[in-house]
Amino acid sequence: MTKMKRSIIALIGAGMVAKTHVDACIDAAPKLRLKGISSRSNERAAALAKDASARLGEDVITYKSVEAIADDADIDFVIIATPPNVRLELIAPLAKAGKHILLEKPIGRTAEEAQQIVDLCEQAGVTLGIVFQHRARSASMIAAQMVRSGELGELGLVEMNVPWWREQAYYDEPGRGTYERDGGGVLISQAIHTIDLGLSLTGPVNSVRAMAKTTKFHQMESEDFVVAGLDFANGAVGSLVASTASYPGGAESITLHFEHATLHLESGQLRVNRRDGDQSTHGDAASTGGGADPMAFTHAWHQSVIEDFHDAIAKAGQPLASGKDAMAAHNLINAITRSSTRGTIEYLNT
Repeated sequence: MTKMKRSIIALIGAGMVAKTHVDACIDAAPKLRLKGISSRSNERAAALAKDASARLGEDVITYKSVEAIADDADIDFVIIATPPNVRLELIAPLAKAGKHILLEKPIGRTAEEAQQIVDLCEQAGVTLGIVFQHRARSASMIAAQMVRSGELGELGLVEMNVPWWREQAYYDEPGRGTYERDGGGVLISQAIHTIDLGLSLTGPVNSVRAMAKTTKFHQMESEDFVVAGLDFANGAVGSLVASTASYPGGAESITLHFEHATLHLESGQLRVNRRDGDQSTHGDAASTGGGADPMAFTHAWHQSVIEDFHDAIAKAGQPLASGKDAMAAHNLINAITRSSTRGTIEYLNT
């Protein structure tokens, strides 16, 4: 059997989630090599590179610009972990240079911007993967297999809940929760993970009626609370409730009520309650970052996403969550926002 070539990668971004990616890359070292890191903050990039070099036992450099990464013939793919407002200007030269892109969620600030990035990568012939690490949990994969098998019967009811908490200090960071930098609040920054995983299990939504508000607990431009009623293309109905004002913060959950069983995903675990009385639990409980510390979760899920992306490129396949896959979440978020703003039922193209 031919041994798969190690991917040589670069990381752009040295903010909150960057260390998670560095930790994931270090543990994924048998499959890939982190060659360098780039950031608007040279100091933070240098600190991350120094730490990674010491732990890997091989030099991790810093890049001064995205053009330097694009010009580096060694680089197979680039992880982009920057705020959404600079994504397009980074991806354009990288895609043109033939670099595959693994992008932190969201793809862009709006559904239109996200689609522009998806189209750009497709036209350049490069693979675009999105870091939706909730899909990489073993419990999520078991749930997906059960749904695909058809053993559960028809889906009737869907409940998606994101009862998270963020301190005001989180939103005091310049740009946090603004439309200009982030594209919105709890929907696009936090709930998008649950929305993506939920839609991967339920299929598309036909229509939505929603309310998005900012509670009295936060001073911010965008929403920290959303409630939405959902009509699915398969005839199921459901709800989404998401907040970063739910002190002290809890685990997000997805409950799917099927004809023959109910699946409940929470804290990295899957609980199955079958109508015949059989019950089972799959996966290990874990912190998911729903409280005041947004980074209180394992990097193992990011590692799985990165390794999957490496495998997809090596085998010319599709990553765990492609850009096209991620558009389902973006389009639903767009419809929820329109519904809240207009006070109308919004219909999606399905």
